[in-house]
Amino acid sequence: MFFHGNLERKLAKFGAQGGLPLAVELWDGRRIELGGKPTVTLRVPRSSALRKLANLDLATLGKAYVEGDLDLVGPIDEALRAAAALARRAGSSVKGRLPRLARHDHARDADAIRFHYDVSDDFYRLWLDTRMVYSCAYYREGGETLEAAQEAKLDHICRKLRLAPGERFLDIGCGWGALVLHAAERFGVDATGITLSENQHALASERIRAAGLQERCRVRLQDYRDVAGEGLFDKIASVGMFEHVGLKNLPLYFDTVRRLLADGGIAINHGITAVDPDSREVGLGAGEFVEQYVFPHGELPHLSLVLRELSAAGLEVMDVETLRLHYARTLAEWSRRLEANLEAARRHAGEKRTRVWRLYLAGCAHAFEQNWVTIHQVLAVKSSDPARNPLPWTRDYIYR
Repeated sequence: MFFHGNLERKLAKFGAQGGLPLAVELWDGRRIELGGKPTVTLRVPRSSALRKLANLDLATLGKAYVEGDLDLVGPIDEALRAAAALARRAGSSVKGRLPRLARHDHARDADAIRFHYDVSDDFYRLWLDTRMVYSCAYYREGGETLEAAQEAKLDHICRKLRLAPGERFLDIGCGWGALVLHAAERFGVDATGITLSENQHALASERIRAAGLQERCRVRLQDYRDVAGEGLFDKIASVGMFEHVGLKNLPLYFDTVRRLLADGGIAINHGITAVDPDSREVGLGAGEFVEQYVFPHGELPHLSLVLRELSAAGLEVMDVETLRLHYARTLAEWSRRLEANLEAARRHAGEKRTRVWRLYLAGCAHAFEQNWVTIHQVLAVKSSDPARNPLPWTRDYIYR
């Protein structure tokens, strides 16, 4: 009873301060409003749930919602903003713990990928674009459809790499095959994709067959560490994959890219990065929630660490582009589409996983908007002759 009263007094204090568009509704019908006109209500369905709300950070609130100890009424994006404001007022720190540097071996990484991606292709179809591109879109004007912005992203990557007919192209972590298909169809390359997701491998292979591109496009169920050989590919892309690599494995990862890249080749690494120089989590506990429910063992390096390890691997960094605001918009659109298809999502993924993804998509949109995390495309080259470089002297070629 003391705990109940203590939390209620804390909420009442916040309510007296005003300014939070949030109300908390208790199991016995009592309602505590924390602002003049609440747009979001958090419902506590039973008294025992209060004990699980000792810390009002985003990790605790998110876990309570996923596990059914908290329900929310109101728009999910407004709920995330209100929850973040509540966490700040409760004294939650924006900066979290240092990365745990989890062990990243073949088995653990494969399990983590299957946990996230092998849910249901039909579930992902509900909110991704028609190509099922599960990475940051590229908004040239800002008002494009998600489909148009994702096609623009695929084009942007292919142009940065200067893909040309007949070149050998590798996509590390190829998802459902959108980039390898686009590169083979539009740029005439011989494209290979690798993934650890059985669902992605099956659907990507089916799409390649349907497009009649089996002779110069393929997807393998393979770990990047197991791709044998040297200098096999003229161009290499990795999009939304290195977040799974682990900070300790970055040297091995970039060494592998360099080993597989032919002399005079170009590589692009597109991935989410930390904003804290020490790669510390930022976001009122949001990272802890993502680690537990969405991306087990995921670790985000700061850009400075990315550039250091790329250079140490013997690759020359030529261009860095930040796409943070593009990803905030992409995630907001994914969240909007999921919210419009919640009943179908529950049929495909179940109630608990749907709750996880509601928080994850809306929460990540908020995180990128607030600069809690960011994302970079880093372009690098491999050349044994420092006087020669496979890229033009300016970026003009990308935007023609």
